[in-house]
Order: sequence, then C-alpha cells, then structure tokens
Amino acid sequence: MEMEWLRIGLVCIAGGVLSGLSGILLLPVLRALKAGQSVHEIGPTWHNSKVGTPLMGGLMFIAAAVICLLVNLFTVQNYTVYFTLGFALCFALIGFLDDFCKVKFKRELGLTAFQKMALQMVVAAIYLYILYKQQALTTSLYIPFVNWTWELPFPPFINFPLYFIFGMFVMVGTVNAVNLTDGIDGLCATVTLPVMAFFAVVACLKGLWDLALLPACLFGALIAYLFFNWHPAKVFMGDTGSLFLGGVVCALAFALNMPLILVLVGFVYMVEVLSDLIQFAYFRATHGKRFFKMAPIHHHFEKCGWKEVKIVLVFSAVSAVMCLIAWFGVSGSILVK
Repeated sequence: MEMEWLRIGLVCIAGGVLSGLSGILLLPVLRALKAGQSVHEIGPTWHNSKVGTPLMGGLMFIAAAVICLLVNLFTVQNYTVYFTLGFALCFALIGFLDDFCKVKFKRELGLTAFQKMALQMVVAAIYLYILYKQQALTTSLYIPFVNWTWELPFPPFINFPLYFIFGMFVMVGTVNAVNLTDGIDGLCATVTLPVMAFFAVVACLKGLWDLALLPACLFGALIAYLFFNWHPAKVFMGDTGSLFLGGVVCALAFALNMPLILVLVGFVYMVEVLSDLIQFAYFRATHGKRFFKMAPIHHHFEKCGWKEVKIVLVFSAVSAVMCLIAWFGVSGSILVK
C-alpha cells in the first residue's frame, strides 16, 4: 500500500511538472496563432483588458493527464481510468471545436447550443454504456451520510433506461456548470482543485488506485496551470479545458458509483448554473428585470465591487469546505469496508 501511495504522489508531482513545461512551450505558440479571447459585450467593462489573451490553455493540463496515464499504461490493471480519460477528452474535443470557431471566425460564440448539447449527450451515453459493460456501473444510488444505497424500484428493463437518462442529464449538466465557472482568472482551476483531491483520496481508500491516478495528476497539473492563469491571466483554459475538467468530475463520480456526491463536491458549479437559470427565468417573468446584477453569480459579485482574486479565494474556500463535508458523508462506508 505504501508503494501505491508513493505512485499517486509521484503522478501528482509529474502532472505539475508536465503541465508547467507544456505551458512554457504552448503559450508562445498560442500567441503566434493569435488564438485570443473575445469578451462578452454586456460584461464588466474592466474585462476589456482581457481581449486577445490566448485561449486553449487547457491543453496544458490535458497533455499532462494524457502523458501520465500513458506512462502508467503497463502498470494499470483497472482500465476504467482510461475510459474516464477518453470520456473527458471527447468533451475537450467539443470544447476545442468551440474555441476554434471563436478564434477562426472572430466571434464571441463558437458552436451553437444545440450542436454542443447533442454532441455531449452522445458522449455521455457512450461512456455510461461502457461502464455498464465493464460492470463498473449499477442502477442503484448511493446516499451520502446515511451510508445507504437506494435501488430503483422498477424491473431491470425500466431501471437501466431510467438510469441512463438520469446519468446523461447529470453529466451534461455538470460539464456545462463547470464550463460556466470558467469566467474569471483562476476561478475554475481553484474551485476544481479540492474536487480532484476528494476523488483521488476516495478512490485510494476504496482500493481503486488506478482510478486515483487521473485526479491526482490533475491536482498537480492545475496548480502549475494557475501560474499562468492567476490574475492577471496570461492564458485562459477555454472551453477546451473547462469541458475536459467537467468531463473528469462527472466521469469520476459515476465511475465511483456515487453520482449524488456531485451535489456536494460540485456545489459551486451548481450555484453558478442555478444563478444563470434564475436570472433567465426572472428576466422572462418580469419582462426585462434582473434578479442578479449579472449572471453567472461570479459576475454579480464583480458588479458589486469584489476583486477577481477575492471572488476566486472565497469560491475556492467554499468548494474546499463542501468537499470536506462530502468526505464526512462517504467516509463511513469507505472506512467500514
């Protein structure tokens, strides 16, 4: 077991080194390609200074994850970690297409909402099917804190379609919530750091050492990425990076058979997407009035006068506390086993 913990630690360090080296090599290339960010017209005026900041910086931690897992290819026995990585890479590809359209056609929006949703649904369905065929997925739902697993009360031919539909919507919703969180310098990466730590520790204590490799690597890789993305950011992860991270978050929750834990570890992501939905519904219901000064909610705090660094520190602290709460919610069943 000591050797397994050592391997996880080395992968975390390797992820940071590889991500940092990737950033040093990638940043000049992105600048030369003029792969720059455009800014929302109704956003905070001080965001105008971000115009032209290179996009697709998410390739830094994506490259680190791919290299680390390839290096461990011959030591891995549980290949679910590669299915998880493949799932996240598919979302990264969707994000890359979106970023490419923004850069190529010099517009704020890339792919249409329908195009992104359709592609994401297909990827989610394929991943769930693979987990099912690998017997790594059940139709039962683990309930944190009470250490109880709820079995769907229907026959198998109803249970599986229902669970697949539930899983697809949870995955797509989570991925896009993470994407919304990537709105200011350093926010998405810092909020995701404790989430990666949570999944790495839970996977280790469940004896799923191979599955822990991916979140452990990304923990180190995101720390290195923040050297480039901390305010004022030299590079943005773009949809390439945020959709990849969203894919990793929800894929790990399902691979560990605890999708409901996303309510806790993904609390900040949920608040971001809910603020967007509340804003939209209130705007429509009141014929033009706004509930928040701007949505998603991190922009509301900007409009209230909060500095970007303050928002990032507060949101990441909330994420860390919620991950700690989630740990207490699942640790009982893990430690008993």
